[in-house]
Amino acid sequence: MNARILLLAWFLVMPLPAIAQGFADLGTDADAYAPVRPGTAITFPRDHGAHPGHRIEWWYVTANLTDDTGASLGVQWTLFRQAAAPNDTGTGWASQQYWMGHTAMTTPDSHHHAERLARGGIGQAGVTAAPFAAWIDHWSFESEETGFAPLRLSADGEDFAYDLTLDTDAPMVLQGDGGYSRKSDRGQASYYVSQPFFTVTGTVTLAGEDRAVTGRAWMDREWSSQPLAPDQTGWDWFSLHLESGAKLMLFRLRSETRSPYYAGNWIDPDGNSTPLAQEAITMEPLNTARVAGRRVPVSWRLAVAGRNLDVTATALNPQSWNGTFFPYWEGPITVTGSQGGMGYLEMTGYPRIE
Repeated sequence: MNARILLLAWFLVMPLPAIAQGFADLGTDADAYAPVRPGTAITFPRDHGAHPGHRIEWWYVTANLTDDTGASLGVQWTLFRQAAAPNDTGTGWASQQYWMGHTAMTTPDSHHHAERLARGGIGQAGVTAAPFAAWIDHWSFESEETGFAPLRLSADGEDFAYDLTLDTDAPMVLQGDGGYSRKSDRGQASYYVSQPFFTVTGTVTLAGEDRAVTGRAWMDREWSSQPLAPDQTGWDWFSLHLESGAKLMLFRLRSETRSPYYAGNWIDPDGNSTPLAQEAITMEPLNTARVAGRRVPVSWRLAVAGRNLDVTATALNPQSWNGTFFPYWEGPITVTGSQGGMGYLEMTGYPRIE
């Protein structure tokens, strides 16, 4: 379907508050949708699959790569699901499940992105738990064998493409407190799990040229019905691969009326995940860049008390802007300071200044 027609169809069926506030209407009331409760057991392979009773869900992969010339680049692949109505039992075109896919490729001097939208119930997009497969049109992220890993990740845009294999023997990591990830002091939360230990091999194509790549990837899985408080306007989220072998996830949620809410998990090389106290986390913007009519932080000081971590995270390409239906900044970062490393940064909710 023509992309503009599909965008119009998406606009017409999405609830109006979601259009105004962003994908999934993240900060509004979630009555009648499935709740998120602390202490809920997360199990696999079941929870690799979709949770249609919850309002919002995503399968998110970011990869820090090096090509065969030694040049750095990054890849993002994301599939979002939203329920437009609670207790949806519709099938075919009557389904109230909607899907959105984003992909991007970033180099030091270029950023490329693409978007796809789909209606649930007709097979155009979806997720199966076992064997695991997530897809929207021909973009896919799926297990290659009977277990979860290895997986094949592939997508393309107008001027880029990639075909990657992600592999690990590490178990999934529970973020927050046993997978229960608080987003405010007022009860908003999500279920949040990650796989930050993927190794990557494969090929990317840019400007008609194929390049062999290797690197590291991080997968996030999150599902919720109200992950933000009504006054929260956006977030800054980091995933770091540190040279010690440890991994670090940090985020802050910005508010119109309150101080930011901070959270994160320190993940040891053996996969042990420890939630971090808010007061242990420092996330300080250092430099900004003008991006798509906005002022966006593209260099940060990140520190974690008690972990001997005090680093500067710098964007590989400050212009890593995804000009999608709901636009945001997403791109690879380099890490220097008390430890070296690499990772990804996502930022949403920064207003236009012109």
